[in-house]
Amino acid sequence: MAQSPIFLVADGMGGHAQGDVASQTVVRVFDEHIERDVPSTPERILDAIHSSNDAVRDLSSVDDYGAAVSGTTLAGVALVDAGNDVGYHWMAFNVGDSRIYTWNGDVLTQLSVDHSAVQEMFDAGLITLEEAEKHPERNVITRAIGADEFVDADVWLLPASGRHTFIVCSDGLTKELAPIDIARVLKTHVTTETDARSLADVLVEEALEHGGHDNVSVVVLEASYGL
Repeated sequence: MAQSPIFLVADGMGGHAQGDVASQTVVRVFDEHIERDVPSTPERILDAIHSSNDAVRDLSSVDDYGAAVSGTTLAGVALVDAGNDVGYHWMAFNVGDSRIYTWNGDVLTQLSVDHSAVQEMFDAGLITLEEAEKHPERNVITRAIGADEFVDADVWLLPASGRHTFIVCSDGLTKELAPIDIARVLKTHVTTETDARSLADVLVEEALEHGGHDNVSVVVLEASYGL
């Protein structure tokens, strides 16, 4: 979903029932909750997240468990008015292992933190980053929309003033392209009359060329405010 003020990726959980329907449900709920083309508020974004969780849970029956439970990741950014004393901010939010990166023209920084078993092992010092990238449990996530009655989303507020570039993506991108490869595309790609592809298109194509072993969804947001 890339419709101001919301830019998000919802990646249905592989191996789980109705993963595609779960991700579509999240997009529908956000579209219903958030007015288009005007800044939202942190409260409305949080309400959309929790309403999405309720709607996805409704896709499963009370007897479903494990892979029969519908679920999806959620990662995104939204332009919000955080109040008179705070002003406009970019609100980033994440549940699962889809990611949010920031790009300053030179350095790619991962803003979100994966909710995954491998991330927990890495944080505990049990495995290295190189081992995490190839670990057999790297697909096991610890949080998802629809998995539990209450969803615990990570949230960040970044002042909206200035120039910002956000990359929101499913793990289908990061499984195929290392951060250095993503940064290379961001640094070198220029849209021209002979190559009208967007940065998001190029990132998806590169991931597919590297194997494309999972769904690849990418939103690239380039924004300038107050300049």
